[in-house]
Amino acid sequence: MMILVTGGSGSGKSAFAEDCVLALGEKKRIYIATMFPFDEESKKRVARHRNMRSGKGFETVECYTGLQNVKVPEQSTVLLECMSNLVANEMFQKDGAGENTVEAVLEGIRSLCRQAGDIVIVTNEIFSEAVVYEGETETYQKYLGLINQKLARLADQVVEVVYGIPVYHKQELPLLDFSEIHKIREELS
Repeated sequence: MMILVTGGSGSGKSAFAEDCVLALGEKKRIYIATMFPFDEESKKRVARHRNMRSGKGFETVECYTGLQNVKVPEQSTVLLECMSNLVANEMFQKDGAGENTVEAVLEGIRSLCRQAGDIVIVTNEIFSEAVVYEGETETYQKYLGLINQKLARLADQVVEVVYGIPVYHKQELPLLDFSEIHKIREELS
């Protein structure tokens, strides 16, 4: 199963994606972290996400570029966070794919699909702004948009998280039951 989770900054999409992984069962859980910690703010965000998934049985694999080279255990559950960072890394890191970003990222996803049992992918909704960008930013939006569209077609479920509330745009399989996870969260709070 592939689940694509999108939403704006601070929407709750990361917590929702983690809940999806937990609801998919006790298989080996792999977290593919794509944020390159280049400044203090990104280092704080990485630390916050590590804290969020602490105690949930995730093994973390850092992957800034070259997703197609990542090896995960067969039939594991993979959480890729996040596509937006991976696309930027592939475009702008010196070892990235540059103008071949779209194909490199999609090849990486195909590789993960051949290995893993279930994949949950987090991406950002950055296309609602009224601002018109040019140059590299416009190219970034184009690449991310193309990748998101292809992933949405491949995914079994496409979920947008708005203010912590999941809105299902595509759902070919029954909804995952999060009631147990929410009970556990409430007990831990």
